[in-house]
Amino acid sequence: MANRAESIPKTISCIRRLPPGAVNRIAAGEVIERPAAVVKEVVENAIDAGATRIDIEIDHGGKSRITIIDDGCGMGPDDLVLAVERHATSKLTPDDGGDYDLMNIATMGFRGEALPSIGAVARLAITSRAKDADEAWSLSIEGGAMSGPSPAAFGGHGTRIEVRDLFYATPARLKFLKSDQAETTAVGEAVRRLAMAKHEIAFTLSSSGRKMLNLPAEASGEKGRLKRLAAIMGREFGDNALAINAERDGARVSGFAGLPTYNRGLPDKQFLFVNGRPVRDKLIVGAVRGAYADFLARDRHPAVALFLDLPAEMVDVNVHPAKTEVRFRDAGGVRGLLIGALRHALAEAGHRASTTVSSYALGRMTPQHSSASIASMRSGYAPPRPNPYARETFAPHDPGAGLHDRSRGFEGAQTPSARTEPVEAASAADHPLGAARAQLHETYIVAQTPDGLVIVDQHAAHERLVYEKMKAALDGGRVPSQGLLLPEVVDLTTDEVARLEPLMEDFASLGLVMERFGEDAVMVRETPAMLGEVDIKGLVQSLADDLSSLGQGLALKERLEEVCSSMACHGSVRSGRRLNAEEMNALLRQMEATPHSGQCNHGRPTYVELKLADIERLFGRR
Repeated sequence: MANRAESIPKTISCIRRLPPGAVNRIAAGEVIERPAAVVKEVVENAIDAGATRIDIEIDHGGKSRITIIDDGCGMGPDDLVLAVERHATSKLTPDDGGDYDLMNIATMGFRGEALPSIGAVARLAITSRAKDADEAWSLSIEGGAMSGPSPAAFGGHGTRIEVRDLFYATPARLKFLKSDQAETTAVGEAVRRLAMAKHEIAFTLSSSGRKMLNLPAEASGEKGRLKRLAAIMGREFGDNALAINAERDGARVSGFAGLPTYNRGLPDKQFLFVNGRPVRDKLIVGAVRGAYADFLARDRHPAVALFLDLPAEMVDVNVHPAKTEVRFRDAGGVRGLLIGALRHALAEAGHRASTTVSSYALGRMTPQHSSASIASMRSGYAPPRPNPYARETFAPHDPGAGLHDRSRGFEGAQTPSARTEPVEAASAADHPLGAARAQLHETYIVAQTPDGLVIVDQHAAHERLVYEKMKAALDGGRVPSQGLLLPEVVDLTTDEVARLEPLMEDFASLGLVMERFGEDAVMVRETPAMLGEVDIKGLVQSLADDLSSLGQGLALKERLEEVCSSMACHGSVRSGRRLNAEEMNALLRQMEATPHSGQCNHGRPTYVELKLADIERLFGRR
């Protein structure tokens, strides 16, 4: 005990009250972490002031200068002084008892910390003129010391805030900032999120004199919102967006979600706005993944912009100094609302596929009118182009040979794998996906529509049809199965058998009946009837691999849906199988009647549609 007592420090530091300057710099570290945070806080103040136009200028990523001008309500000299005092705000009003309700916040800001925090770590100058005021006023803060207010020149009403030399008062913080380009990118991201939330406000952003954003104010309503989203997320998002609109228990979600075939490798185009405030919340990641689970591979991500409006008492926005996170009273209910709204919109889309698919196809087919190609066309010879389907090596070209001689180089070439069907087989005008006219390479169905043509990937299309049938049968209780005349033994590793065994009863509900056969094999007795003839060994091995990659993090229903997807892939019409006209048209009719048939289970398109007008442009007819 004596030795232990001797190890205890004999001197204990006294508790000290920090001076105001140190307090302000500590508080600034919570709110102002980089130039983008300055821009976000000041722009939010401008929005709360009723601005219809906000102009932002930055130099060196915002490190050396940030200037923000708005046409909001402005301030007089007394309000200017209060605005730079900590915890002074116009956005909270007391009730009759003098209490402030922090659960009923309807503004972007409310803490009253932004301007004093900025003034503690940078050189801050504010010029403002209130509506109907005769003159403008300005004040400045440097190193925490305020000068002013004093009369100033300012045209119109609104506020001009200039921040220079960010973190000059805290050099250690300055060292942790990233490059000018990285900070500029962060500022742009912050402004874009706010511009998406408030499409009725015009925004401009300039960096070192270069215009980065120029967003005019859009009309209120759904059309104006989509126009603003397309300006920020890309025109292709606007062309491939599905409207979202649902309500439950006082909460309402609106916005837009991209078609499954319009997907990305990163979830960087998924945005959530809560009561007009852009927030980052894991809730949207899980909700979007759950809603799109039937349509996308796990490494692909859709683009969405969702706007959630709910009573203030159902959400707490006072959980993060930067107000970028919120806490929902009923997070499960909100997640269910988001998933339900997304799934409903996807179901309404039917067999619609992304326009980017056909645009890409047309782009690849656009003739390249270079001088060399034009000259070669005039001479009767076109330079060979790479052919992904070519299997033969042709004789070299002899410039002096005639057409007859050159044609000998193609003797023995494999006959093109294309078959045409009689035009009378079906009427193109009767169906959205038209009537089958040919099959190419035993893989692609060409159909004629009233205003163009459709090219269908038969394997991808049938994969979706089988998957939807399996899901419907599973919802009904059990997928019908067919017994094998002779059970088939599939060799696996002991780990793979261990992963399959706990789910064998669930597999049986999907029509796949199997049992353990020793330590490193399973015996398959029945397979799903709707799959017909199937590669049993390949199917079981694929299931074992899928379970390995999925792990145990997914709910049983999600794992079963993944299994259904894998089974559908193995049981669908394979590439290389010849189909007659009746079979091709039957596949087209099933696609028209099946939800989500515009993409396979992995998010790839099942068909490409080319309009007749676009085809005519390729040949110079338009």
